[in-house]
Amino acid sequence: MLIGGSRLNLTGWPAGMRVIARKERPHPGAQLRITDADGMRVTAFATNTTRGQLADLELRHRRRARAEDRIRCAKDTGLAKLPLHDTAQNRIWCAIVALACELTAWMQLLALTEHAARRWEPERLRTRLFTTPATLARTGRRRILHLADHHPWATVVRDGLQRLRDTTAVLTAPAAAPG
Repeated sequence: MLIGGSRLNLTGWPAGMRVIARKERPHPGAQLRITDADGMRVTAFATNTTRGQLADLELRHRRRARAEDRIRCAKDTGLAKLPLHDTAQNRIWCAIVALACELTAWMQLLALTEHAARRWEPERLRTRLFTTPATLARTGRRRILHLADHHPWATVVRDGLQRLRDTTAVLTAPAAAPG
């Protein structure tokens, strides 16, 4: 089998083992390795699973990678270091981190659909979107968020908030009576 310009010797492996290789673009901000050819990352995994087609096995592998991405994002959000001394307090901290990760994931899925920010890591989201200067005004039982127009990411935040408002309006609209 040929992987990355070299042959993979499968002799001595148990019967039924196979290696599945895939070439993909690295995630934004990833450091390229010496084995990455032409800016593409070659990933491979070995399996002896006899059930399922190649596409099913690859999907299972990608889901695992997605779970590992979520774990990495949770560590970047605050799960890497437990700041409190008591176990009960740290349990609450972990619940808050999990909630922040869920809110961030849903925000990226629903609000940032047409922008590259949908795939940004937590650090980039913090430095670009979450630090957008704004003021909150209250008038007539309403709260109005005024974003700073000079900020380079204010339009992304404004568009995302509008998408969330539109989604909320669709979800809370009364259903039409059957006719």
